[in-house]
Amino acid sequence: MFGVNPIKIMIIVVVILLLLGPDKLPEVAHKLGTSWRAMKRLQERVESEVREALPDLPSTGDIARMARSPINLLNQLADQAEARDSPVPGPGLTGPIGVESVPPSGPPLLRPPPSRSTQRADRAAPPDPSMN
Repeated sequence: MFGVNPIKIMIIVVVILLLLGPDKLPEVAHKLGTSWRAMKRLQERVESEVREALPDLPSTGDIARMARSPINLLNQLADQAEARDSPVPGPGLTGPIGVESVPPSGPPLLRPPPSRSTQRADRAAPPDPSMN
C-alpha cells in the first residue's frame, strides 16, 4: 500500500533513535503500546455493543471480505436470487421455501436486446401516423 520496504523501515528507526535518543525510546514505546491496547479494547467494546443491537450482522471477517471484493458479493447475491426464483412450480405447488409460489406479474425487469431482424424491420417501415 505505502511501498515500505526493509530499507525504509531502517531509515525510519534511525531517524526516531536520533530524535528521541536511546534513553526516551523505551518510554515512548511503552506509551504507544498502552495507547494501542486501549484502542483495541475500545474497538472490541463498540463491536460487542453493535452485535448486541444487530444480531444478524455478518462477522467482521465476512464484512472485510465483502469490502475487498464487492463484485464477488454481488455475484453471490445474484446466485441466491436466481436459486430462489428459478424453480417456479405450477399453481398450488410449493416453492423451495415451502410457500405457495405465485408467477411474477408485470413486465420483466430486464428485456433482451431486439434481434437484428426486428431492428431492420423497424428502420425500414415508415412510422404509423395512427400512433400519434
